[in-house]
Order: sequence, then C-alpha cells, then structure tokens
Amino acid sequence: MTDILVARAPKNAIPLFLLTEKTFPAWQKKAPKRASAWMQTQEFTAKPGTFWLVPDEAGKLQKVIAGISTIPSLWDIADFANRLPKGIYKLESDLPIAYQEWLALGWALGAYKFTRYKKAAAPRAKLALPAGADAAKITRYATAINLARTLITTPAEDMTPAALADAVIETGKAFGAKVTQIIGDDLLKKNYPAIHRVGRASINAPRLIDLNWGNPKHPKVTLVGKGVTFDTGGLDIKPSSGMYLMKKDMGGAACVLAIASLIMDAKLPVCLRVLIPAVENSISANAFRPSDIITMRSGLTVEVGNTDAEGRLILADALAEAIHDKPEILIDMATLTGAARGALGTDLPALFCNDDKLADQIIAAGAAMEDPLWRMPLHAAYNKMLDSNIADINSAPNSPYAGAITAALFLQRFTGKTAWAHIDLMAYNLSSKPGRPEGGEAMAVRAIFRAIETRFAKGG
Repeated sequence: MTDILVARAPKNAIPLFLLTEKTFPAWQKKAPKRASAWMQTQEFTAKPGTFWLVPDEAGKLQKVIAGISTIPSLWDIADFANRLPKGIYKLESDLPIAYQEWLALGWALGAYKFTRYKKAAAPRAKLALPAGADAAKITRYATAINLARTLITTPAEDMTPAALADAVIETGKAFGAKVTQIIGDDLLKKNYPAIHRVGRASINAPRLIDLNWGNPKHPKVTLVGKGVTFDTGGLDIKPSSGMYLMKKDMGGAACVLAIASLIMDAKLPVCLRVLIPAVENSISANAFRPSDIITMRSGLTVEVGNTDAEGRLILADALAEAIHDKPEILIDMATLTGAARGALGTDLPALFCNDDKLADQIIAAGAAMEDPLWRMPLHAAYNKMLDSNIADINSAPNSPYAGAITAALFLQRFTGKTAWAHIDLMAYNLSSKPGRPEGGEAMAVRAIFRAIETRFAKGG
C-alpha cells in the first residue's frame, strides 16, 4: 500500500462524490437550496478535474463534490491529493470497482514527488480504497511507475551506469530474479564491441546488465532498454540547450525495469529477460569518432555517422544478444530520436513493429490504459539511406529527413525474424499536468505490461 492510499475508510473519512457534467444537474436539483444556489454562484458544473467543498453547519468540511469524465479517466482526480484539504477521503459512487481502482491509481500517481535533494510538502489528502478494490494491483502500478520516474529524474552524477545496475539488482532481488553484468573491457572479451566503444571514454565503466526471471518452460519475453546515463553527444557534441536534460537518456532502461517489476510482481507466466546496455557517452582522448568503423556483435560492420546517435549502437549489440534465445516477443524502449518528438510531440511515443499482431496488441493496450502510442512505418525504401561506401551500414544518415524511421530500420537489422517492437519515447514531462509532475515519466509502461499480460494470459 502506498503512503497516500489507505486500505479501509475510517469513520471520519470525508465522502468524495463523483459526478459528471451530465449527472450533476439531477444531483443539484436534490441538493439543499442554499447549497444549490452557492454552486450556481461559483459556476460549478462538475467539469472533470474540478471539485466543490461542502461545509457542515459548523463550517467544517462535510463532503466534496468532484467532477469526472463520462468514462472515468486516470487523471480526473489525479491532483486532488495535493489540492484538497488535509484528511482521508472515500469515494462515493456507483461506478464499477475497476473504474474506482483506476481513479485511485491516478490519485497515487499524482501524489508522487521527487525529494532526493529537496524537501517537498507531503500531500495533504489521502484516499481510502473502496471495498473490494485490488490494493495489490494499484500498489504494483504505482510502485513501478514511480520507480521509473525517480531513476530518470536523478542527475547523472548519481545515476551512473553502476548506479543503474544497482537499481536493477535491487528490483530483481525483490522478486528472486538473477542479475549479472559484463563490465568494462570484459565487454570486448564477451563480444559487445559497440557498448564498449560508446562508453569507453567515461570514467564510469560501460556495462551490459542482464536480468533473468521466470520458468524457462514459459514463453520467452525479452525487453531491451537504452541506458545512456548521460549523453554529451560525444565528439559531435550537443549544444548546452540540447544537453541539459540528457540525464533522461536512460529513460528506456528505466521504463523496461518498471515493466519488469510489474511482470514479476504479477507473476505472469513468462520467462523474462531484461537487457540494459548502460553507458555514459562522454568526451576524452579515447572517445569514439565520426567515421569510425565498428564490427558489431552480429558481425555487421557499421560506419559511425554521428557520435550523438550512440543509442542505436549499444541497442544493436543488446538486440543481437536478445535474439539468441529466440524470444516469442522482443521489445526495446529508447529515448532515441528528436525526429520522433518532432513528428509526434513529447507525450506520444512512436511505435515501430515488424509484426502486425504485436503492434495491434500494443496499440489496443495503450488505448485501454490511457498510455497511447502511435505506430510509425518501417518504410523499407528508406533502408537505402543507411548505405555506406566503406561498411555494411551507416549508423546515422546525413539527412534531415525520416530520422526516427531510419533509426528504427537500423535496429531492425539486428532483430532477425523475431516479433519485435521498438518504442521511441520522451520519458520526461516538460511541465506538470494532473498526475504527471514535471520530470521523468514512465511512458508506454502501462501499455506494454497490459499487452504482455493480455497476450500470455490468453495463450498468445
């Protein structure tokens, strides 16, 4: 149970009545005349996300009228923990329990605060879960999502490749998972040349983090997350404006770890593997260079088109390893391209997928979980943009066009015939919205978990 949710409503819990703009007029007609007149004066109409405080004769808070959407949204009351007066509230509604659980999750997500370096006022209002609610499920989601948020928001000085590995180890330990690492020059011995090449310039050693959990007889699911704990751009250095948020460049790793936490906590019948190539893309005398040639783990030779396109290089080595196990599905998540943000904005992750069934499942899950993605094309004709005169492939074409697509096409070269999905995401809220505070964000986490849960609960 999270600190902001309580299992049972105490006797003094304040009723929180949930109404829509359609149901509010009928409720208002039955309200005492004085209260009805006061609501009209305040122009309260039960618009989603609004509330009205109702005092008793002594002037103390008696109840709250809250506006929600006709189909309740995760975010309808998600900022109430910070806006309502101090107290414990209980939902008063005839909504199905699933919707009430959904609203409770939003409440918990909205109460999240990143407090590692600066104290913040604790949310004033707590919510009592309705009778029959699945407290474990709500806590599972809130814990996983807030884990990703915290990892992403933590500055790179304290979120090094080793610190990211510690977070994976701690999460794995909680569920009995096995976590191993290949670190520094051992990456060369074990044939992960791209991960080593990208990360070798940093004083923080690069590594491949490998988590394994579940029954080997169950369907294999492999998640790969980009773990660039800070990205200077390398020798193709970013401007200061582009570098400021690069602590979030390990957002893909944080999101796959959150999904793994959900899978393990829910005990899904899958054999899970999580691969996180973790590096800092730094600058020093031994930094990799534009036009360098890397012989990848897969055997393909890659011409480095731009050292600021490092994420796809480390992912390629991890994907080449991932398909060795022949997983039923392979999903990678990465803060990969500005082109995806230019096309879809910061709130909508781009989905690339070579399997229509898997893509449909992810899109449907995203819609159901209010965690949307937008499918983008793996347009084969653009493969020509990856041609190199001196290597099998160029990692980053010198073109202002189709950057998200060519990045996905590059990754596809390392996925074989496996059913594979690539998610190019922001992993950060640039400003606060109800339930989504400014800072790191677990984008596509609910969608991917729901897709995996649904697919394997039904036997594929």
